[in-house]
Amino acid sequence: MNYNTIPNIQLPLFIYGEPTENILEVLPAIWNAVESLAAPDPITRNQAINAILELGVQRVSSLVAYILVTRLNDPEISIRRRVIYVLGDLLMDETARKDAPDNVRKTIIHALQRLNEDTAYGLLEVAVLDPKLEKFLFQLFNNCSTAGKSLGEILSQRKHPLPIRQKAIYFVGQVGYTEVLPVLERLYNRLEARQNDQYSMSFAPSVVDQDENILPILRIAINRLTA
Repeated sequence: MNYNTIPNIQLPLFIYGEPTENILEVLPAIWNAVESLAAPDPITRNQAINAILELGVQRVSSLVAYILVTRLNDPEISIRRRVIYVLGDLLMDETARKDAPDNVRKTIIHALQRLNEDTAYGLLEVAVLDPKLEKFLFQLFNNCSTAGKSLGEILSQRKHPLPIRQKAIYFVGQVGYTEVLPVLERLYNRLEARQNDQYSMSFAPSVVDQDENILPILRIAINRLTA
């Protein structure tokens, strides 16, 4: 291959719609913020998010948007919470909101397809902590075609806390992951049968209580998926 025939094109990192010299002035601050997102200290990572939001580059840079997606599995729940708000906001479809460029949105959606079960669990932890971010987290799950399998695994395992399983069931129904419907139906039938058996027994009341707390949510999700 003759590499001399390949043009050396500098692709635009940011789409500001302003003179190049103005972009160059803020590039050092942007670069420092992006590097700081990988810092071992959570305070530094939080400060990096502050800088990114202050500069507004999450709306115009595919690179920054991609790096933010990688922080959805941050060990610090407060950082995950902030990133959910930022990315969910970028994916919102509201005419009153200044939408992010298509390339930024497409980058986020493409990166979300790598979301695994551990990351999905971490997102559900945030949803339990802050119910107000459900509409933002919905945007992430709704744009991730692979998340249904992870949520199905989480909701079917009794080792996970009940609130986590409830949130997993809720988002399966809200997003409409129809491939998870058999998992929901099997779980519902098993819990209902066990509940009926235990009503006449005096032992294991906590199991019955847990089933009673999860069965209504299962029923709602199943009804949404079969409507």
